[in-house]
Amino acid sequence: MKALIIGAAGFVGGYLIRELSSAGWEVHATCLPNEHISEDCPSYPLDIMKKEDITAILDEISPDIIYHLAAQSSVSVSWKRPQLTAEINVIGTINLLEALREAKKQDIRTMLIGSGEEYGYIREGACPLSESEPLNPGNIYAATKACQGMIGEIYARAYRMDIIMVRAFNHSGPAQSNIFVISDFCRQIAEIEKGLREPVISVGNLSAKRDFTDVRDVVRAYRLLGEKGRKGTVYNVGRGRAVEIQFILDTALSFAKLPIEVRQDPNRMRASDIPLIEPDVSRISADTGWSAQITMEQTVLDTLDYWRKKLMSYGTSLGTEH
Repeated sequence: MKALIIGAAGFVGGYLIRELSSAGWEVHATCLPNEHISEDCPSYPLDIMKKEDITAILDEISPDIIYHLAAQSSVSVSWKRPQLTAEINVIGTINLLEALREAKKQDIRTMLIGSGEEYGYIREGACPLSESEPLNPGNIYAATKACQGMIGEIYARAYRMDIIMVRAFNHSGPAQSNIFVISDFCRQIAEIEKGLREPVISVGNLSAKRDFTDVRDVVRAYRLLGEKGRKGTVYNVGRGRAVEIQFILDTALSFAKLPIEVRQDPNRMRASDIPLIEPDVSRISADTGWSAQITMEQTVLDTLDYWRKKLMSYGTSLGTEH
């Protein structure tokens, strides 16, 4: 199996390259000209806003499957730069699908990676969320991902293209940006242990319940969907069991090497936080046999150890990791 990962320089890209390679796949990857892919596989510079460049890479590689990871994935950036977010997430996806259609490569399986954020403002009693639940996105990023998925479904029906839409819920693991909650907690603890900050961890809302899956389980789901998923189908990818952010914090603190005070930070509190977000993952389980295998405790410990080693190697506090 020959795979092309578009937008492989981010957090998930490296894990997906390793997952596919370990399964014996031939993997090729793209990134922006100013980015770098650390994994050992053929890589190509690509700006998805240039359709002719997508066409050239498709002709050169002739992949069996494409994983479309390229996106503007920050919710906060989407509010500040809505046009850029729409251009990358919507027009970029159209460029890819049009390049495939025009080259008569409709049989290349294409995985459009969306987000659980697409469900947005969830009606009472809707959880666990099935793929048939109406989408009600609450931010620009979520709206563009919902649009990406709808466009994918249209192309799959109209042109009989082999497209699978994924709605991935929260995933975490070593090397994730500390703008995300598990990595944020773990980095703060690692800095406290190293004496870089006082023994106080700053937190936001701890009562919200969210579904978290280890990124290594998530990329295994992507591989299995590539192998066994049904074309034209939408799949939730998540653990299928939400936990309170308080549980994440307690787990992280249980691995700390010294006592740490917890202090709420008003700047970390959201004006409106949905109490519960939890997906129904029965469809992916039925079609591929996939389920999350790595425990939350293991994910937290591995992420904490990542930050400990990172701080040890640099010796000082670090900037945000992406």
